[in-house]
Order: sequence, then structure tokens, then C-alpha cells
Amino acid sequence: MNNRQFLTGHEVVVQACIDAGATHMFGYPITPGTEILSGWIRRAQENKNLHYLQTEDEIAAGFCVAGAIMAGSKAFTATAGPGTVLMQDAMSMADGMRLPFVTIVGQRGGPSSGTVIYSQQEVNLSIHGGNGEGLRMVYSPSTVEELYRLTRRAFNVAWQYRFPAVVLTDGYLLKTKQDVVLDFVGENVQTTPLVSEHTQKNIRNIYTFEQELMDELGKQKEDFDVMAKEVVEYECYCPGKEVESEKCQVESCEQLIIAHGIVGAAAKDAVDELQKQGKYIGLFRPITLSPFPKDELNKLAKQVKRIVIVESSMGQLRDLVKQNIDSHVNVEIGGLYKPAVGIEVEEIVNLFK
Repeated sequence: MNNRQFLTGHEVVVQACIDAGATHMFGYPITPGTEILSGWIRRAQENKNLHYLQTEDEIAAGFCVAGAIMAGSKAFTATAGPGTVLMQDAMSMADGMRLPFVTIVGQRGGPSSGTVIYSQQEVNLSIHGGNGEGLRMVYSPSTVEELYRLTRRAFNVAWQYRFPAVVLTDGYLLKTKQDVVLDFVGENVQTTPLVSEHTQKNIRNIYTFEQELMDELGKQKEDFDVMAKEVVEYECYCPGKEVESEKCQVESCEQLIIAHGIVGAAAKDAVDELQKQGKYIGLFRPITLSPFPKDELNKLAKQVKRIVIVESSMGQLRDLVKQNIDSHVNVEIGGLYKPAVGIEVEEIVNLFK
């Protein structure tokens, strides 16, 4: 079956949610994610099995999602920037109650309302927002086609392991129209009510004693670490380099670019351009920012002399990288940090003159 279509990122997200078996969307319009809500509403008008509610704000949308999930519905929301901030209250509750809460986040520049289309400044907010420990899955797609796959993946992993999941994208990718093949390997994880009269009547979210809460968080962290081994994703890229059979191509490079999301796509093109110049620079692109692909990062960091981090923020990815590099690994770390601004291929190439 050929699923090739010419779609925008917004359209791909809506289709992915439908294909994942989602039935309810709760949201509030906010650029650059409004077309996800309006696109879902159009599809719901054609399909009586799809439901929606435009709530009074993002706070209400988040708690509506949490309630629908507890009743057994595959519900989700989409937001951006200030909306992601407001959503943290409900997402913190989802963290504590282990709800498979799926959020599509189209990042926008801050602080405050800032700019409305693009940034990579919501990494910290998506992982560590709210009063918790950041036990969430955060996916960072770099192409429209990958946006489809990772949105499908977010629903399955969230419902299988009972942790919230964020698909962290941006206005550029959401508004881009590409020729895509909407393929996905695997079946949808089926849902059941998490709370019902005949089974569990309550999911605890309040603890009387500090030690009691710490013990519960310890159990959740153990579950998250076990899950991480199954869900962590990354891409290593360094074409054309002849290497020994036991090594991957990136391991043979002396310098390594680390980038994610749409900047990762630009970095991939930069690697191709650098190869034409006879410079073999590797690319490490974390696809899951949480859980972070720590083991592969450290494997590569031991092999290279220099790491160059490229991101559209002042260092949120850099901080993630530094948090996950083992203390005994000695490698030079530099970078290109352009908060709320797109990064072009030529700018990355020029870092290696």
C-alpha cells in the first residue's frame, strides 16, 4: 500500500493522531499550533467517532485531557510557548499519576509571548516543567515524515508504559509541506479505563509524608530507566567515510556535531556539504531528548576530539549533553547558539573552516 501524500506538518500531526486511535482533542488556539486544533475539528465534522472541545485556556485543556484519559479515551492536546507554560499544572499531575498524556508542542520564541513561529527554547520546559523530576518522554522530529512516525510512537509508548509524552516540534516544520510516506510499523496499543467503578477508583496524587513521596518517585524512576532502554532513539550520520568493519562511520570522525529537530536536518545537509570539501564531520542527533541517548553519546564522545553543539537556544541542548557525558570523558565542547532564530546550512559549514 502506497501512503505517499503531499501534506503540511499540521496535517500530518492530525492524521497521525487519528491513525494512532485518538478520539478526543482538547485545546486552545495558539500559533503555531492552531491548525492542529482546526484541522482536527474539520476531521471530526466528517467522522462522528472523533470529538473535540475548545476550552477557555490551556489549563482547562490539560485537565480535560487528563480526565478523558482516566476514563479510557485516547485524548491529546497541542500547544506552544505560553500555552506550554500554562499546561505544566496538568502535565505535572499527569507525571504524578502516570497518565499517558500526549502533547504536541510547536515551540515559539521567548521569554513571554516573544515570537510566534520558531525556536528550540522549550526543551527544558517540556522535560522538566512543573514540580517534578522530568519523567516524561520528549521526541524531537526533524522532518515532516518523522513528525508522523514520532506522533504515532508517542501514543503507543505513553499508553504502554504509562508516562506522559511530548512531541516537540516548531512552526517551520508544522507549516512545511513535503512529499511524505505515512508508514508506521506496529499496532496501536489498546486503551482501557484507568479509573472505573469496578476496578480502580482512585489514582493517588497526594502524599502525606515526604518519605512516602520520595519512595514513590524512586519506583517511578526505576520504571522510567527500564523503559528508556526500549524507547531511546538517535541518529548517527557520517556518509562516505571508509572505516574498519567494527566501527560505525561516526566513530571514525574526529569532530562531531550534535543537533536536534529541524536544526538536526540542517546539520545533516551541512555534513554532506563538508564531505564534498573532504572534511568528514559526524552528526549525532538525539531523537528522544528524554530519555536521552546517554550510552551512545558517551561512546562517541570518547572517540572524537571536539563536539560542536548547534541549536536555536542559548544552550538548553548543550546542558542536556553535559549532564549526560560521563565525568571521566575529556572532550572539547563548543557550539553555535542562536535563540529563536533559524540556523542555515552555511552557518554550520562555516564552523569548520
